[in-house]
Amino acid sequence: MEQPVDLVFSSREETSRRLARLDEITAKFGNPFFITKFEKTHSAENIKKEFSALNPGETSGKSVSVAGRIMSIRNNGMFIDILDDSGRLQIFHNIKTLDVARADLLKLLDLGDIIGVSGLVRRTPRGEITVDAESLTILSKAVEPPPAKFHGLKDIEFRFRHREQDLAVTEKTRNTLRKRYQMISYIRRYLEDSGFLEVETPMMHTIAGGTIAKPFLTHHEALDMTLYMRIAPELFLKRLAIGGISEKIFEINRCFRNEGLSPKHNPEFTSIEIYQCYVDFTSMIELTEQIVSHVAMKLNGTMKLPFGDKEIDFTPPWPRKGMTELIREVTKLDLDKFPNADDALREAKKIGVLLEDGLCWGQIVEAVFGKKVEHTLIQPTHVIDLPKEISPLAKAWPDRPNVAQRFETYINGWELANAFSELNDPREQKARFLEQAEQKRGPDDPPHPIDADFIRALAFGMPPMGGLGIGIDRLAMLMTDSPTIRDVIAFPTMRPIVGKEAAED
Repeated sequence: MEQPVDLVFSSREETSRRLARLDEITAKFGNPFFITKFEKTHSAENIKKEFSALNPGETSGKSVSVAGRIMSIRNNGMFIDILDDSGRLQIFHNIKTLDVARADLLKLLDLGDIIGVSGLVRRTPRGEITVDAESLTILSKAVEPPPAKFHGLKDIEFRFRHREQDLAVTEKTRNTLRKRYQMISYIRRYLEDSGFLEVETPMMHTIAGGTIAKPFLTHHEALDMTLYMRIAPELFLKRLAIGGISEKIFEINRCFRNEGLSPKHNPEFTSIEIYQCYVDFTSMIELTEQIVSHVAMKLNGTMKLPFGDKEIDFTPPWPRKGMTELIREVTKLDLDKFPNADDALREAKKIGVLLEDGLCWGQIVEAVFGKKVEHTLIQPTHVIDLPKEISPLAKAWPDRPNVAQRFETYINGWELANAFSELNDPREQKARFLEQAEQKRGPDDPPHPIDADFIRALAFGMPPMGGLGIGIDRLAMLMTDSPTIRDVIAFPTMRPIVGKEAAED
């Protein structure tokens, strides 16, 4: 099979050549950018399904109109492959019987151009569904040349910086991002069918509350005040529940944290937070399993999915294990026997977890877990019984006052979900916030702020409630076998290119 035309010009030379062709097209056929619409009758996928019964060499006798981006040009335009949002389709021009105008236009087409074609559908003797073009319209000229190899990009940096080209030439990228957006739709429908109401909360806050993270700052000119981009929607969502808008609410939210980047971290990310009145954290465990297993089946038709060289089984129920229990299993260190922070710090150092002085017992437990245990949790696991000291918004167990009614779900060594029985005592919540403000943080981090409006809202009365947060980006990674978060975010945060490097790009 003849390969697509290779580009032989430098980018600058190729762009000049394409601009010259655009001028010629405009002179002979009119400016393609003046065209406002093209009446498509079919997609590539529609045609292949509708005419699947055609035998090799058989013509349907039915005319269709299709449009898409040129992916390959063969035999001087006799065969052109176009791509629309459903797939590729072959277009055939009979060079021997072409009228002069269409022959001239064919010579001016380039890879990446967007064209519209009308003609009869047939199956070639070799068995490929094809449209025999009877008319040809150029709808947009690709002035910027596409990648030299128009069948998948290998340069990772280029892929993420020029996502539109990556999408056009890489089927895996298209499928990955489509699955991400379908996944969000499936989650939304599942929750709505279960009686949950989707709500919205502010993205600019006067206090960076809801969790511990370094925020992005912005400035409101009219009010002359600093605002913080949302690091979590939790406190506003609880206030909606307090007001009684619904006993079951959720928000698919964009959050922003001014922290590092990694294969599983992006400064701008998506999560879903869910709150249900009159249930506790165990109901949130069940809901987590229901959502994730539902998504796995809808997207992939199976509960067992590959991830790298592993297979992950999402079939519920998933194991539930205590945080200190898991530390004990992996390291033999029983931190429950060392409730004093100094003693716990000493024992942590013995197993190679070197921590600074001044941390509370809960922070030490969390650090040891993160260093020694987290990466071992490949199959879905609910980590329960987290320290109350690191869970300021969660209820503690009445008979275990230092342990929170909270869980974190881990898959592939990543935290995927976080949930708890929500604390609804305004007096204790205020005390917890004050305690949190005293905890040791980074040298440049200010004390964690106290949200007085939220305390006031709690004083109005909040019903017992379970709350749950799930990381959408990480879930999309798991569902699409994507090793980095940048694969599942259409436009991940990247350092801008400047100077000579930008000109070369």
